[in-house]
Amino acid sequence: MRIWIPRDASAKALGAEEVVTAVKAEAARRGVEVTITRNGSRGMVWLEPLVEVETPEGRVAFGPMTPEDVAQIFDGGALALGLTEDLPWLRAQTRLTFARCGIIDPVSLDEYRAHGGLKGLTRALAMTGAEVVQEVLNSGLRGRGGAGFPTGIKWKTVHDAPIKPELGEKKYIVTNADEGDSGTFADRMIMEGDPFTLIEGMIIAGIAVGATKGFIYSRSEYPDANEVMAAAIAVGRVEGLLGQNVLGSGKVFELELRVGAGAYVCGEETALLNSLEGKRGTVRAKPPLPALQGFMGRPTVVNNVISLASVPVILAEGAEHYASFGIGRSKGTIPLQIAGNVKHGGLFEIAFGLTLDKIVNEIGGGTASGRPVKAVQVGGPLGAWIPVSQFDTPFGYEEYAGQNALIGHAGLTVADDTADMMAMARFAMEFCAIESCGKCTPCRIGAVRGVETLDRIARGDTAAIPLLTDLCETMKSGSLCALGGFTPYPVMSALTHFPDDFTGAAREAAE
Repeated sequence: MRIWIPRDASAKALGAEEVVTAVKAEAARRGVEVTITRNGSRGMVWLEPLVEVETPEGRVAFGPMTPEDVAQIFDGGALALGLTEDLPWLRAQTRLTFARCGIIDPVSLDEYRAHGGLKGLTRALAMTGAEVVQEVLNSGLRGRGGAGFPTGIKWKTVHDAPIKPELGEKKYIVTNADEGDSGTFADRMIMEGDPFTLIEGMIIAGIAVGATKGFIYSRSEYPDANEVMAAAIAVGRVEGLLGQNVLGSGKVFELELRVGAGAYVCGEETALLNSLEGKRGTVRAKPPLPALQGFMGRPTVVNNVISLASVPVILAEGAEHYASFGIGRSKGTIPLQIAGNVKHGGLFEIAFGLTLDKIVNEIGGGTASGRPVKAVQVGGPLGAWIPVSQFDTPFGYEEYAGQNALIGHAGLTVADDTADMMAMARFAMEFCAIESCGKCTPCRIGAVRGVETLDRIARGDTAAIPLLTDLCETMKSGSLCALGGFTPYPVMSALTHFPDDFTGAAREAAE
């Protein structure tokens, strides 16, 4: 009897380890021989720990499982949900990047290969670097870390950048796994549930641009992801996926996992590179771009985890297949991370184009509190608050830019009608003040003055509102990186869509 119990951090936080212990004890009491495999999460956080039992018809799901209820795994009961693949949350998705997450043993290269893994790399090994770059260009893939910059253009810049290998010069692939935005967890989930997808994507990137060395820059707050990632890298070395002879091709690709101390600003690519080089994590002025002078001054691809993890399916199925999903210039799929005050939180991968109304009210099931939705913050703590009146906006880069908003990393934080939007705006400014690296004045000083100005407004000084608006414009246009430049989005969207929360009218009405 094979039983799957997630070792994903969210499942562990909800009691997965205790469930494992209880299942072993129950099986021993019954004299039943069981094999427990620790997999990644299927993304249905409200059902975690989600236990699955292998049957001839497919896996049967039980959840949310507790140690007291494990007898139901053997006898059936109210927690039996039927075949996992038939659950509406999974059936409604288009899983390209997360196709194997939760399905395979994360550190088994054999299972990875058996479920379609390495097809993209095998094809890439038979292509020139320029051909691989063109394939990624044709797919329309854009950086999933927040900026939405075309991945293929970045790769082409590194591919075309001159170096002198005879002098020991190299190009590098760096994965930005410093996922620090509240309400986002896609990077963590893929590293914990399907780490070989990321490794395969990085090797393909190396083939494309001529890089033979890669780094994954992760964070100390992700101990489970780092453990799984390190184990997968070790397996990859032993089984010939990494090293001096990738899959017997003669190609070279070495990979290291580096763990940072967890500074939010190190999610910005140049601060990350400084940290990777052993320096303080402060932002670099651009130009030069990292694509030309990145790690150790050499041409470097810096991509987000999901960007690189999306590459294997593009090479395996072809650029045209990937580009057939989505809308406009937003091609492919996007892993929505639904969090906050929502009934069904979790990860939902789907083609671009869904409206927030469908995402929040149909997929998410509305608020956990049962109260009306007031707004959704899209793109992490620096994303804009989208009011219900704009819920018909299709989920796409240009469509959100048209609403003065950002998709960011596709994290969505739902708030009900009791949320105080001025408090949310103050949180954004305070967050920026705490996390600023201090390199540029608009971010370092602006965020502090922003908190002070919002406190004035909270005391009833509405004359300070124009000053707040002016300050946000300065931060937006004058900051060196997205931390200072994007902080005005949650502040100004809250002020624009919910002015009563700033003038005290809402509080007076409530009283």
